[in-house]
Amino acid sequence: MSDTISWIATAATIVAAFMTAANLGSRITGYGFGVFLVGSLSWIAVGTLTGQPPLLWTNIVLTLLNIFGVWRWLGRQAGVEEGARTAAQQSEQTPGEPLFPVSLLTRGPVESGGDSIGTCVDAMAGCSSGKLSYVVVSQGGVAGVGEIFRRLPWSAVQASEDKFKINLSRQDFERLDQLEKDSWPGR
Repeated sequence: MSDTISWIATAATIVAAFMTAANLGSRITGYGFGVFLVGSLSWIAVGTLTGQPPLLWTNIVLTLLNIFGVWRWLGRQAGVEEGARTAAQQSEQTPGEPLFPVSLLTRGPVESGGDSIGTCVDAMAGCSSGKLSYVVVSQGGVAGVGEIFRRLPWSAVQASEDKFKINLSRQDFERLDQLEKDSWPGR
C-alpha cells in the first residue's frame, strides 16, 4: 500500500512542480498548489505507514504551505485579477480613457491582425511621468528556451482588458530591434 501511495505522491509532486514553474497564470499556479497538497498528504501517509518521522514532519509543514499557496493563488490573486478585469470592463462604459490592468504588461498576449505574435513580458516607463516608453515582447521558443525579445514602442500598442493589439504587420513586427535578455535600452 505504501508503495502505491508513494507513486501517487511522486507523480503529484512532479506535475505540481511543472504547473507552478510554468507560470501560466494565477489559476494554474493555484491548481498546482492543490496538486502539491495531494502530494504532501500522500507523503504524510507514506511517512506514517513506513515509520519515517522526518518525511512525516516535513510534509506536515509542506501541507500548511500548500494550503497557503492555494489560498494565495486561487483565493486572493484570483480576486485581485477579477477586480482588475471588472474595472477594465467598467471603464469601457464610462467617460474618459479606458483602463487596462497593468499586470497585463507581464503576461498579456500580443496580436497583429487577429494573429498571436508573442507575449508581453515587461515594459519600461518614465519614473516621473509614468508614461510607457516601450514594451518587451517575447516571441517563439518553448518554456523560455529559444525565445526572442523585441522592443515594441508603446505608440504602436492598443491595450484592452486581456490583450494587446498592435498596428504593425507580423513582418514589420519581426523587423523591430531584438533585445538581449539582460540588456535593454535605457531610452
